[in-house]
Amino acid sequence: MRVAVIDLGTNTFHLIIADLDGTEPNIIYKTNLPVRLGEGKINDNIIIQEAFERGLLALQQFNLRIKEHGVSLVKATATSAIRSAANGADFVKAAKKFAGIEITVISGEEEAAFIYQAVKATGLVKDRSLIMDIGGGSTEFIICDPKQVFWKKSYNIGAARLMQAYFHSDPINTRDKSAITAHLTTELADLKEKLDKYLPNHLIGSAGAFETFTGMIYPELDLKTIKSHTIPMDDYQKLSARFINSSHAERENMPGLIKLRVDMIVMAALLTDYILELGNLQQMSLSTYDLKMGVLASLKDQTDQLPSAKAL
Repeated sequence: MRVAVIDLGTNTFHLIIADLDGTEPNIIYKTNLPVRLGEGKINDNIIIQEAFERGLLALQQFNLRIKEHGVSLVKATATSAIRSAANGADFVKAAKKFAGIEITVISGEEEAAFIYQAVKATGLVKDRSLIMDIGGGSTEFIICDPKQVFWKKSYNIGAARLMQAYFHSDPINTRDKSAITAHLTTELADLKEKLDKYLPNHLIGSAGAFETFTGMIYPELDLKTIKSHTIPMDDYQKLSARFINSSHAERENMPGLIKLRVDMIVMAALLTDYILELGNLQQMSLSTYDLKMGVLASLKDQTDQLPSAKAL
């Protein structure tokens, strides 16, 4: 069966088309579009008109690709920006009407569960680990080992939310950094309790900003062809300091840093730094598998359970 998975993130919409007939999904097409759905008023829980229209145009383009590839089943999932927006339901209706895409709005708990399934499929989860997925609207944390999830939670502390609320200086100054740290300390109090209880040693970053970190440390690496990669702690800390201490103009000229992340990477670095210290984590890795791969894995499981044509 040929399926399509659409991940409607706060910053980027992703499309994957895959065949599910083999032992593993065979990805035949993938693309993404930077819709910036959270632009302007994400902390006011509104999708502004310009972002609303960009999102619909992206879905119309995705629908053309889906038809071209003869897809039998489409699964589109929406996360923080749409689930928290007052006009999120309006966007879901418009997507069905104007782009022919039926969207399922998933909870933060469901999002974290899909992320765990995706990351586990890379083989990275060998012992007790903390998985972290930094989105534009929310960030998910999962404490787990290869056999089970001990605890998971989604927080509305995505990079776009932090940037709009606290990033008012260039380069970011001590006052803004202190405000972010104070906010994280308040919001993540229960995460601190769980880290102290379960004591994971390995931070696994799911795609997004962690692909940027890895790609800039290893510019020769083709991230499209790997499932995972080690992120040396010393190299990461140097890169993080470089992001945090640089101006917008300086980051715009950094090789390997895409336009969409020029400012949000500062928020991602500050958040990652905070988590590494909070949990005293000593090891760090990238998983290129994220939410959309978890959704794809769930579809694979569903199709595998269907009776075969021969059995019928």
